[in-house]
Amino acid sequence: MRDLETDKAADPNRRNMLLTAGAAMIAGAATAGPARAATTPGRGIDGMSAAERNAGPLPVRLQGVQHFGLTVQNMERAFEFYTEVLGGTEVFRHGDFQGDPVQNTLLADQEIRAKELHVDPQTIGVPNLRDGDQRLDVRFVQFDNVVIELLQYRNAQEPMGSANSFAPPVQNMSPAYPRMMHICFYVRDDVDFNKFITDLEAESARRGMTQVRANRIIRVRTEAERKSAPENTNTNKVTVAPSDGWELIYCKGPEGEQLEFVKALGPVKQRFANALAARQRTLTGQ
Repeated sequence: MRDLETDKAADPNRRNMLLTAGAAMIAGAATAGPARAATTPGRGIDGMSAAERNAGPLPVRLQGVQHFGLTVQNMERAFEFYTEVLGGTEVFRHGDFQGDPVQNTLLADQEIRAKELHVDPQTIGVPNLRDGDQRLDVRFVQFDNVVIELLQYRNAQEPMGSANSFAPPVQNMSPAYPRMMHICFYVRDDVDFNKFITDLEAESARRGMTQVRANRIIRVRTEAERKSAPENTNTNKVTVAPSDGWELIYCKGPEGEQLEFVKALGPVKQRFANALAARQRTLTGQ
């Protein structure tokens, strides 16, 4: 199990560098934001009491996005990518989830759907956590501003962290399919985006993660053409408003999941900053 202490022992310089950079980003974001109003005892930053908030509209009861979840085939491979390649920090792991409450909490809608279709639930990818034939394991990975939860549904006889999932992965993971989602990572302003993508692919390939492949901005018809494309084709630099300042590329992760890497510079960065400041003013009543 790799956690923060393990990483420090294995490579203290790398882990300290990651933690220092993360702390600097968080501190910078806090400094750049508008001054927060002092809170009244018993009331939140928005000036509302718990009773007022519970009687209010849904948006005032939220405090942002806590995490994104990704169901994986190979837990150890995915965990290695998000912690060792991309530098996230493990929060905790928990596993061997089974039983009636967890089945109902996570899968009731799909069981109802299977009944409506008159099919065995397993034929539409529904595991049997209720009786323990399958189990669920989770690991949480912290980045500077969001958490990613890795989930693996496995057969009970498979060990935790196994490369074998309960269900086969979806093969054609086109981002054009409705319901498809992606995880977007924010690249620092002073980073060479083209080189970052080149290094990401090289480090992933070194670890045997052959699924990690980034697109190019030129047309490529084969994997050989994609690999041989010039490095300066790794980044799509958007110049048309209101997206002017975006630098981005789509990339597949080690599980075939859809990833995006972006930089937000100039005008588009300011638009996000303005929107955040306006939201904070609304929440604090300023």
